[in-house]
Formats: sequence, structure tokens, C-alpha cells
Amino acid sequence: MSDLPLLGGSRSQGSFIKRAQTSLYKSTVATLKSSPVNYLLVFVPLGILAGELDWSATARFLLNFFAIVPLASVLAFATEEISDHVGQTVGGLLNATFGNAVELIVSIIALRDNQVRIVQASMLGSILSNLLLVLGCCFVAGGITRVQQTFNQTVAQTMSSLMALATASLLIPAAFHASLPAPKKKNGFPEPGSSDELILSFSRGVSIILLVVYLFYLLFSLKTHKALFEEDQSVAGIIDEPTDDVITGPKTNDDSHLTMTGGLVVLFVTTILVSFCADYLVGSIDEIVETSGLSKTFIGLIIIPIVGNAAEHVTAIVVAMKDKMDLAIGVAIGSSLQIAIFVTPFMVLVGWIIDVPMSLYFSTFETAILFVSVFICNLVILDGESNWLEGAMLLSTYLIIALAFFYYPDVY
Repeated sequence: MSDLPLLGGSRSQGSFIKRAQTSLYKSTVATLKSSPVNYLLVFVPLGILAGELDWSATARFLLNFFAIVPLASVLAFATEEISDHVGQTVGGLLNATFGNAVELIVSIIALRDNQVRIVQASMLGSILSNLLLVLGCCFVAGGITRVQQTFNQTVAQTMSSLMALATASLLIPAAFHASLPAPKKKNGFPEPGSSDELILSFSRGVSIILLVVYLFYLLFSLKTHKALFEEDQSVAGIIDEPTDDVITGPKTNDDSHLTMTGGLVVLFVTTILVSFCADYLVGSIDEIVETSGLSKTFIGLIIIPIVGNAAEHVTAIVVAMKDKMDLAIGVAIGSSLQIAIFVTPFMVLVGWIIDVPMSLYFSTFETAILFVSVFICNLVILDGESNWLEGAMLLSTYLIIALAFFYYPDVY
């Protein structure tokens, strides 16, 4: 009789292990099936191996580049699944916070390595790629079989107005810098009282204001004017429907979704993997610049933004082809908005904390490019309608900018 409790405990323990194994299997399958780009997950161990064994800079850069693309998709999937368990408002906040997790991780690691130029270029590049490349592809993909498509004009213009504010926050430091005397530096850092020190202090103040504006935008979209944003089923550039449901249609099988615990585990593990891959990616940039002849500006502005946004870009194009233009607009312009008024000012404050001189000062050429891009985007969405020709215009603008930055030398 004394052995019975032990036998019962053994059965209970075995049952728990079996349930855990089943849950792990279901979570793994659901995660792998969440996006077509997840086939690229085979590059994750290769990228980490390349970094640990110190392979060539090209191998480390390319392998970790392709590794981060599916990891970004998995991060988005895990965030969406967790959001389903915590309610719409908290879910919206989670999506808004983790929607650009990859950009944040890559940028923080780059700042840690004092790669300020890479961080600034990647922020600007993410904004431009979403406004021009992604939106242009959406208009072309959706307009090929249709004369025109319509979208929620009010929401699009609200986000465009905030983008104009973000553009002003970068134009003003550039104009401010142009009116000051030549900066004095010591060991790469601005001396107290120099023009660079003034720009740095000014940028930190502007960053705090932009983060407050971002909080106001979340309050506006998730609370006070929630009904307006529910019309297009997207908030702050993040799709409320699970991404795979938007692309392939809703699934009735519960195995296609994660539990709360499963979502948290996937989020944690993926974040760790992104950190490793981003570390090796950023660590190879200096050697890539020396061997390839590409500038840091071109790598940060054109190549790096693809890493965190590729899966999101695919989603936007697919939903545009299904005539869900509100979702496509929400992803394209909303993602640019998040980068402009959340990620960029947040990185300035992170630089402040870790004593790295990250500012909102961009060159006159770069701020002019941003102004032109936002201006063209606002003109295109002004009437609440789109067609393939407008998409071709946006894509042409992006290609012209990419060509310009290919020849643009590093100035820092």
C-alpha cells in the first residue's frame, strides 16, 4: 500500500511530461507554419555558427541577414498570439511595442558598438522603404487587376500628418546645425558648449516630445477614436488579425495557434536568437565596408531595413492583392510612423543612457530626401484612392533614392 502514492505520483509526472511534449510540438508546428518565409530559419544555426567560428565577413553578414528575416516573422507571430489572450487594448499596446523589435535589437547592438551611422541610416531607410517601396508594391500588386482601389482616407491622412511632424523633427536639427559654427570634437565626442553638444541636447529634448506624441497616438487609436481605426482593422501599423490568417484565411484548428505560455516561450527564445544574429551581423559591417566598397550609409539605409521588414512587406503586398487596402496602408505608413516617432527617438535616449552620441541630426541631403518622400506619399494618398501608376511612381522614387545613396559617400 505504501507504494501506491509513489505510483500515482509517477503517473502524474509522466502525464505532465507528455502534455509538455505535446504542447511543445504543437507550438513548434504552429510557429513554423505561420509564414512562408520561415523556410529561411535554416540560416539561423548557420549564421550563429559562422559568427562563433569567425568565418569571412561576407559569410557572417549574409547568413545572419537571411537568419533575421524569418526570426522577425516569428516575433510578429508570437506577439499576435499573445495579444489574442490579453484583450484588444493590451494587445494593441503589445503589437505597437514589439512590432519593431528587430529594428530595436539591431539598433541597440549597433549603438553598443558605437555604430551611430548605421543606426541613423537604418532608421531613415526603414521609413523610406515603408513609405515608397512597400506602399508602391502594394499599389502595383493591387492595381494590376483593378482600375482603382479605395482605403480609409481619414486614418491614412492622420498617419501622414504625424509623419509630417516626424519629418519636421529631423529637418529642424539639420537647419539648427547649419546655423551653428563648425563643431569641436575630442576623441569623437562633442566638447561641452560645442555645436554638436547643442545638437545632442536638442535631439534628446525633441525625442522626449516625440515619444509623448507617440503615446498620444496610441491613446487616440486604441481608446478615444478606436472605432475609426477598427474600420480598417489595424492599429499603429500592426495587423490585428493574425498574419497567416490574413494571407491564407482564418483557421478553425486550434493547433494553428499558440497558448499564452507557448507564445511567451517563443517570444523569449526568438528574441535571444535575434540578439545573437544581430550581434554577428553588426560586427561584420566594418569589414564588409572595407572589402565591398559599399558605404555604411548604403548598407544601413538600403540593406539593413530589409532584415526587419521583409515578412511584413510580404504581408502588405498579399493583402493588397486581396483588395484589403486599409490593412496594407496600415502596415506601410503605420510602420514608418512607428520608426519615426517611437524607435528613432527611443534610440536617441538609449544612446544617452549608454553614453553614445546618437542625435536626430541628419545631413541636408538626407533630410531633403525624407521631406520629398513624405510629400510624395501624402500627395498619393490624399484622395483615398490608389492605382498601379501611383505605385510605379513611388517605386521609381525609391529606386532613384537608392541609386543616389549608392554613390553617396559616408559623411560623419
